[in-house]
Formats: sequence, structure tokens, C-alpha cells
Amino acid sequence: MEKSLALPRQEQHASRRIFHAAAAVAAAGVAVKLLATLKELVLAGIYGRSDAMDAFLIALLIPSLLVNLIAESMNQALIPTLIRVGIRDGRRKAQELLSNSTLWLLLLLAAAMLGMAALAPLVFPHLASNFAPPKLALSIRLFDALLPMVLLAGVASNCTAVLNSVERFVVPALAPGLVPFGIILVTFLLHRSLGIWALVYATLLATAAHAAFMMWLMGRNGYRFLPRWRKLTEDEREVARQYGPVLLSSLVASGGLLVDQAMAAMLPAGSVSALVYAGRFAGVMVALFSSAISATLTPHFSVLVAKKNWNECRRELHRWMRWTALIAVPIALVLMIGAPELIRVTLQHGAFGTRDTAVVVPVLILYAIQIPFFAVSRVPYRLILAMRRTDLIFYCGLMNLALDIALNLVLMRWMGLPGIALATSLWTVATLAFLHFWAHRLLRHAGETAFLPFRNNLEDGPHS
Repeated sequence: MEKSLALPRQEQHASRRIFHAAAAVAAAGVAVKLLATLKELVLAGIYGRSDAMDAFLIALLIPSLLVNLIAESMNQALIPTLIRVGIRDGRRKAQELLSNSTLWLLLLLAAAMLGMAALAPLVFPHLASNFAPPKLALSIRLFDALLPMVLLAGVASNCTAVLNSVERFVVPALAPGLVPFGIILVTFLLHRSLGIWALVYATLLATAAHAAFMMWLMGRNGYRFLPRWRKLTEDEREVARQYGPVLLSSLVASGGLLVDQAMAAMLPAGSVSALVYAGRFAGVMVALFSSAISATLTPHFSVLVAKKNWNECRRELHRWMRWTALIAVPIALVLMIGAPELIRVTLQHGAFGTRDTAVVVPVLILYAIQIPFFAVSRVPYRLILAMRRTDLIFYCGLMNLALDIALNLVLMRWMGLPGIALATSLWTVATLAFLHFWAHRLLRHAGETAFLPFRNNLEDGPHS
């Protein structure tokens, strides 16, 4: 009797712990975003809408994209295997896997840096086609100077994921606040003498401080930042196999953003700006849910999968999908109901008038529909990653891109610009259905093969 009661209490304790961690990560994310907003206000006061600021923002675009594509994809491929190796073989073997993977990550980031440095003179004339020659030349010089942040931010991202794998959540979630804080401080002190270059140096120094702090924190929690070459093991080959589909999926997702903006450019003037303005409000909520769920559920599911506890995986999948929906649905409804007032208070001033508000509000309302579907879909997404089926993530990305293009073409004709927002919300519904179906199918298959004495299907990932 006591044993039968102890397990539910243990499960409830684990669920509460993960829920509190997710709430803390979300709260930390809000704090960091508020600090980032303060940074934007300070920079607007210093540089305004100057040509130099335009050049800096264009120069920063590609380094930020490279970090998201390369480092974040590596984290998604590495962490489930790192946790499994730690449970199966101990911390020393896990450290060896991390050291080898870190070396490959640095090499990939360095190769991307060098490749983009070589391609910049060809890419930037298309990326900033309306820039005058001096402004374009400044953009390229700023871009070359900012490239080291790709390595620095990639290291910080990798260390954050490793810390999450040992259930260290709050401080890693707060640590990115070092970047806007450092940028505010250094730029305020040096902008009079260095102009826009003060912002470049501030960005590099703040990103370096973030990376250094994360390396130190990771060392304090049992893993060292020690890139080292060793002969590839099967576990490292597995990480490499998982990495390719995740990277391709991230590229496809980036393509979807470009498709939306390109199609908005076909509509009346101002449509791209209206789409971006509305997307930022919905994007904040999407990013908060995504960061909280990815930080906490990826290691949690990875441990359960490593222990082959399929029944608990199924219970946690259902539990977290319900909890996420209970939180996300009210937030989406509040954003939809409050959209007119939100846009009026935050954007309606200066050149942004009542007619602009009337254009942006319906776009924001239709964008907000996606929030609960996207948030809930992150739960099966993380389980599928933990089961090392990144190929399914890639197929889902391809499906999303195809749906995005098709729905945009249909709904734009019917609704104009709001049709693009509705198309995004509709394909998030398809994403949830796809991921939910495959999460259940993988769990069912894994549970069935667990009873076969001569197969250990998990070692190769549960295929269907």
C-alpha cells in the first residue's frame, strides 16, 4: 500500500518542480525582455533613425540568425543524448561527449563566420538594396566587426542548454540580461567619442561577458567548457545524425518568415510594417512559452526516455499539454480583446495614426489565435526531440512551409493582410495535430517493443 502511494507523490513532486521551474524561466524571460526594451529606448535616444543605426541593425541581422540556426540546433540535437549518456555511463563519458560536440560547434560557427565574411559583399547589396553606397559600405564594415559575436553567443547558448540539462534554470534564464545591460552602459559612456562603433564594441563586450559567465557557471555545476578532439563514438555520431534534420528544420522556419514578409510586400504600402508590428506582440508570448517549455521539458523528457519510462512519458505529455493550454488560452483571449487598446497606447503616436491602428489591430487579433496552439505543440515537440526523432521535426517544418505558402495565397485574396496572420495561426493548428499524432505513435511503438527480449529499439531511436 505504501509503495503504491509513494509513486504518485513522487510524480506530483516532479511535476510541481518542473512547473515552478517553467514559471521561473518565463518570469526571467519577461525581466530580460523589459531590460531589452529599455536598451531599445536608450539607443533610440542616442542614435534615433540615423543611417548609422540602420546600417548597424542590418549588420546585426545575419550574426543573430547564424547563432539561432547553428547553436540552437546543436543544443536540440545534443541534450537528449548528453542526458542519456550521463545516466547510462556517468558524468565522465558525458563530459567527453560535450567536449567533442563543443569543438564541432565552434568549428561550425567559425566556418559560418568565415563564409559570411566572404559573401558579405555579394549578399548585402541585396539585403540592403535601398542603401546608398556609403551606407552600404558601413553596413559591411560593421558586419565584419560583429562576426565574433557568433562564436560568443553560440558558446553562451550551448552552456545554457547544458545547465538546463542538470536542472539549473533561473540564473541561466536571467543571464542574457547581461547583454542589454552591458550595451546600455558601454554605449552611454562611449557614443560621443566613437559614434556607432561604440554600439559595436558594447555588443561584443556584453556578449563576451555573457559567454564567460555561462562558462563559469557551467563549470560550477559539473561540466567544463573544454573543446577537445577525440575519436568519434557512436553517441557522437548519433548527435551528428540528429543535428542535420534540426538545422534544416530551422532553415525552413526562417524561410517561412521571409515568405510572409515577401507576400506582405505584394500588398499596399505599409503592409510589411503592419505585419511586423503585430507579429512582435504575438511573438513575445510565443517566445516566452517556447523558452520556458524548452528549458524545462527537454531535460525532463530526456531523463524519462533514457530510463524507458514510457508510461510516465505519456502521463507527462498529457499533463503538460493540459496545463499549457490552461495558461495559453486566457492569454490569447486577453491579447485579442485588448488589441485595440494595446496598439493605441504603445504605437499610436507621431507618424503612427488612427488609420495605422485600424490596419494593425485585425492582424494582431488573428496572429493571437496561434498562441495556444503553438504553446501546446511545444510539449510533444520536446518529447519527440527527447526520443531523438529529429527527422519528424524536419518533415513538420516542410509541411508548415507548404501550408504557409498555400494558405497565404488563398487568404490574401479573400482578406488582404490579415489573411497572412490567419494563415500562420492555421498552420500552427496543423503543427499541433502532426506532433501530437507522432508523439503518441512513438510512445505506443516504444511501449510495444519494450516487451521484446531481443530488441533495444531506443538505441537507434523509436522508428515507425
